[in-house]
Amino acid sequence: MKQLVVVGNGMAGMACVEQILKHTPRFDITVFGDETHVNYNRVLLSSVLAGEKAADDIVLHPLDWYREHGIRLHVGVRIVDVDPNARTVTGNDGGVTRYDTLLLATGSTAWLPPIAGLDKDGVLVFRTLDDTRELMRRSGPDTRAVVIGGGLLGLEAARGLQAQGCQVTVVHLMPTLMERQLDPDGGHYLLGKMEDLGIRVLLGRTTTAILGNGHVEGVALSDDSCLEADLVVVAAGIRPNVDLAHKAGLHVNRGIVVNDFMETSSPDVFAVGECVEHNGICYGLVAPLFEQGKVLAATITGNKGPTYTGTVQAAKLKIMGVEVFSAGDWSEQNSEPVRYEDRALGVYKKVTLRDGRLAGVILVGDTSDSHRYMEWLRTNADLTDQRRHVLFPPPAADAGLDAAEMADSATVCGCVGVTKGAIICAIHEQGVNTLSQLKEATRASTGCGSCSGLCQELLRAVAPEFEEDARTVICACVPFAEDRLRDILRSQRLKSVQEVLDIYGNGQGCEVCKPALSYMVDMLWCGDHAEDRSARFINDRVHANIQKDGSFSVVPRMRGGVTSPAELRRIADVAEKYSVRMVKITGSQRIDLLGIRKEDLPKVWADLGMPSGQAYTKGVRMVKTCVGTDFCRFGVQDSTTVGIEMERRLEQLYTPHKVKMGAVGCPRNCAEATVKDIGLVGQEGSWQVVVGGAAGKHVRKADLLTTVVTSEEALEAAELFFQYYRESANYLERTYDFVERLGIEKVRKDTVYAPDNIQQGLRDRLHKSKARARDPWQEGGTPKHPTQFIPLHPVENTLA
Repeated sequence: MKQLVVVGNGMAGMACVEQILKHTPRFDITVFGDETHVNYNRVLLSSVLAGEKAADDIVLHPLDWYREHGIRLHVGVRIVDVDPNARTVTGNDGGVTRYDTLLLATGSTAWLPPIAGLDKDGVLVFRTLDDTRELMRRSGPDTRAVVIGGGLLGLEAARGLQAQGCQVTVVHLMPTLMERQLDPDGGHYLLGKMEDLGIRVLLGRTTTAILGNGHVEGVALSDDSCLEADLVVVAAGIRPNVDLAHKAGLHVNRGIVVNDFMETSSPDVFAVGECVEHNGICYGLVAPLFEQGKVLAATITGNKGPTYTGTVQAAKLKIMGVEVFSAGDWSEQNSEPVRYEDRALGVYKKVTLRDGRLAGVILVGDTSDSHRYMEWLRTNADLTDQRRHVLFPPPAADAGLDAAEMADSATVCGCVGVTKGAIICAIHEQGVNTLSQLKEATRASTGCGSCSGLCQELLRAVAPEFEEDARTVICACVPFAEDRLRDILRSQRLKSVQEVLDIYGNGQGCEVCKPALSYMVDMLWCGDHAEDRSARFINDRVHANIQKDGSFSVVPRMRGGVTSPAELRRIADVAEKYSVRMVKITGSQRIDLLGIRKEDLPKVWADLGMPSGQAYTKGVRMVKTCVGTDFCRFGVQDSTTVGIEMERRLEQLYTPHKVKMGAVGCPRNCAEATVKDIGLVGQEGSWQVVVGGAAGKHVRKADLLTTVVTSEEALEAAELFFQYYRESANYLERTYDFVERLGIEKVRKDTVYAPDNIQQGLRDRLHKSKARARDPWQEGGTPKHPTQFIPLHPVENTLA
């Protein structure tokens, strides 16, 4: 069997190997990667830096994949020499490997401009997983970071560093951001979005030197100004990695020159990915690399026939939460521009037409029609008759027409190279019916997420039992989407469930819609509404959790899992007095009294003299804490006090679904804050606020919302997310589904990155609801015993 040696274990090389494995004859394959990792999705490194994904989440080919296909993988080995006469490659470990066929997938390297001081500690690039981990290690709320370069990579780095809490400044040589993908107007829109999110941008500036005595202390600019900096990220561009190609004697210009069959100047050596040059073009985006891999796989296996004729230069991505699409030649030279812009909505669209055909397109803020433009570019369609609708197509009689017109070979997800044909195949062969299933089966929409709408459109058109991942209409009794229903209640000032049913429903309601409507009027009017207890679930009506035998369980609130001897005595007395059949410690650091008769519930509450733990309702269940700094030798933050305060601020409020929270005093995470709906993770000198975690049937690591310095800032960020979830989630939608549906970037943009007036509005409505909230166990009287807690040091003066 012939020996195929692949140099490069990245996305392009392994995508090509995947295609090679589909052909015969088979090779004996050996892969060398100079990183110490299996193949991962480099597009998602910014999501790792931003805390949205873990390193394991972006793995494309785990070790088992290599084993299953008999591939010998050498990680952490850099190939340093090629001998084309002996047909061998030599690694930096001294090992020599023979090949019959050599595939170079060496990618590109970061280009470092001639700036004095680049060798100082604290100057980094952003290309690999190791780079990402080092940036995360050095980041924090007190870190001043300067990103040199306002292109795609620089802006992704800026986004991630800001999520880690850094004060970020972007310095860009050109007068507009992302000048390769956007015209000045499009770049201006993006600039406004970044500044709204708190990132400082300096355009038309050249970095002349990195300042500091051994370590970065600042950055000198061409206008004689200086920026203070603790960390500098150089993202000024990339260069094809062609060192081995020169040693192999290949024809090299800027990249390794290949023809339409992806052949180099040597019959035994092939190349694919960012290191190659085809018809004078080096491609740095993902989609062209996958197209090249398919052609090369056919050629290298003796099935020569398909050709690579080039790819329309197109980029569809999400920058700082803003969707951007750019394709073709959008310059106005010898072409007619057609524009639309709406600054209030943050939408900018521009197409250029040449001889009645589409030459290029830019979309900012709304990329839903990107596939239509790509098809026009690919087919060179005559748009003379469609000129009037080139920016806004007329309503289609056939809702699935756009998807039907796409070729099966058209790329839907550019982040991982998933085509329309692959999606349809997954629907038919694997029974895919939802977007979540499609993500798992094909990895489509797991990158920036901008293709989610098109994926849903394909599912709707093809899947026999298409299901929306997030329920929007409560039930047939009130046939309105939940967001529309919220608008109706607000505009019509409807404050009772029956009013809503009488005017907009069937007048009766059911066990599905009435609890949802009850929650909605409570949330919208901050507790100032006509409460109808009969519209609530049985648990909410009796303020306890019904069991299968008709008895009830009672869980008193123990804020932060902290109690006192007096409370424990009362719990013991109640258990004996009312013959409680089981007293159980819960997983939430509370005590559950099970087997209580319904008629005894008011007397049990009175004798306990403790607040309701809301274990029966859709509301705040608890805040689980570790012992923090007072007793733990690893604690760096007072998680106990902070957890108690967070529970105190948010308890007794209704939410779309139950909310479990956690606060830990160090990254050892003893109270599992990273799998809670809201978690506060203490670090040396800062807090990470994470949201959307889960640890039930579905396990999900929470996304990083923000990193802050003080405990009060952490609590305020938690409050913002909590109220945003109350107002924006569908009823019975858990935070982890909510965050996945919206995307953490949108959640950040609408909460911690929102303008001050938006944040203040969320806080005001939360505080108004809290002021009207009452403990149902203590309504109508004073508790028999005051609630007692172990004395703790205040977090800050504001919490004392």
